[in-house]
Amino acid sequence: MKSKLTAVALATVVVAGTAAAAVPASAATAKVAPTRCHTADLKAGFATGEDAKPEMDQTKKQTQAFIWFTNQSKRTCTLSGFAGVDMIGAQKTDSTWSLVRSAKKPQKIVLEYGDTVDFSINLLPVAKSTPQKQKFVPAKFLVTPPNETKHFTLKWPFGGQILKQDGATHPGTYVNPVGL
Repeated sequence: MKSKLTAVALATVVVAGTAAAAVPASAATAKVAPTRCHTADLKAGFATGEDAKPEMDQTKKQTQAFIWFTNQSKRTCTLSGFAGVDMIGAQKTDSTWSLVRSAKKPQKIVLEYGDTVDFSINLLPVAKSTPQKQKFVPAKFLVTPPNETKHFTLKWPFGGQILKQDGATHPGTYVNPVGL
């Protein structure tokens, strides 16, 4: 005796001289979930609009810079997590500073072709009069999309300097998740 599922799977309908297998409605409408975005799928850059520029001239509080990713592939893909961000300094005393992550929880972002999402970097600017050894002068940012190993190299367009805290447990300069 055949089960009902086997009977449905084997059932055929003859329509206008052709046979068509009966397919459950749930199988006919199932979509393939998008996979993660790869570095080659994306473009990246700093948001430079007036409301997106970090206030590097003020030194009393944190400010934010924003980096965007745009899906340039012909497929839908997802991003979830934190981008890797390494700052390369302009001074001889600066080295590469790998930014720590915030405590914010990431969420999954779905990007159709042409969609853009950004993430923020909290920065702690310092005055020009700050001793040289206490300030980091950004020149370039190496930005790696979440779960990838290849990065984008972005030139820092905003000037200013940041309080050097590359060895701090809770620095004032850190990266937030994509989409937040």
